Amino acid sequence: MNALSRRRILFGGAAVGAGALLTACTSNDPGENTQINTNAGGDNKNAAPGQKVVIGFSAPAADHGWVAAITNNAKAQAGAYQDVEFRSVEAGADAAAQRAALSTLIAQKPNVIVLLPHDGKELNAVGLQAMRAGIPVVNLDRAFPDRGAYRLQIKGDNFGMGLAAGTYIGEQLKAKGVANPIIGEIPGIDSLELTQERTRGFNEALAVYGFKVANRRPAEFTADTGQRAATEILQALPKIDALWNHDDDQGIGVLAAINQTNRKEFIMVGGAGSKAAIEAIAADNSPLKATVTYSPSMASSAISLARLIGQGKGMADLVELQVPKEITLASETITKENAAQYSKLGF
Repeated sequence: MNALSRRRILFGGAAVGAGALLTACTSNDPGENTQINTNAGGDNKNAAPGQKVVIGFSAPAADHGWVAAITNNAKAQAGAYQDVEFRSVEAGADAAAQRAALSTLIAQKPNVIVLLPHDGKELNAVGLQAMRAGIPVVNLDRAFPDRGAYRLQIKGDNFGMGLAAGTYIGEQLKAKGVANPIIGEIPGIDSLELTQERTRGFNEALAVYGFKVANRRPAEFTADTGQRAATEILQALPKIDALWNHDDDQGIGVLAAINQTNRKEFIMVGGAGSKAAIEAIAADNSPLKATVTYSPSMASSAISLARLIGQGKGMADLVELQVPKEITLASETITKENAAQYSKLGF
């Protein structure tokens, strides 16, 4: 049984030893769940082979399902083009290691660099270095603070994730007539700006209904830390009406903790849109009733757009002659009603 299969079993709440599997359950099978779109049909001239483009790529190690899917999607999308050479460099264990690897890559002078940094602030100088060397940078997900450090920034809507999760919870509790709900929140790494944005969006959405978070326990985007945070919240709150877990990978551990305590009195919303989460939502046999998307398909789009930038082309459906400066993907809410539609985008 491969790691992805084990991950799905645990997420679905099967009767297995949760603790033994948690660390093995966050990998992503490179052969599955990649999103490729070359827009090869019709009259799209951009899809036709053109000038060769060397795309340098760097992302953190794939020790997390979402990050693994980022790398898998980037490789798969590059492989779909005859005119793209994909040149990946190891990101190492931290920002310093990634900086060193990227400096070597910059010296090789690829046409474009697609980069998911360990931390946008810490890698900002590398973005500036590449741009000043005449190498356009496509900044993925973790934003550089300096607009001069990237040619294109493509990311998910972190604030929108929180807004979508809070709105779903607010509507569900309102429909049930719950006046003063007890709401829990399990964010990811609290020091990251993206986590803070998600929480701000969540709080803003809840405030519309007069609700607020009763207990918040950060995790670290892993199943083990998700289980720990969920255990703490469940111990602190004898009764819960709703729980938002920011990340579906750490949600594996969250659901493991819920299963161990047999707590089922609340609704839970996930984050990102993993395939296992979507399957659990469709099965409708756990507190997990929805997840809000933060799709790693952005990496596929980043490669396609990097190719156009390298070839000096724009986006075929736009009047403008160049690829836009910034693209933010919408965060959509996946429920039992539309799970089948979104399953192909799960990672």
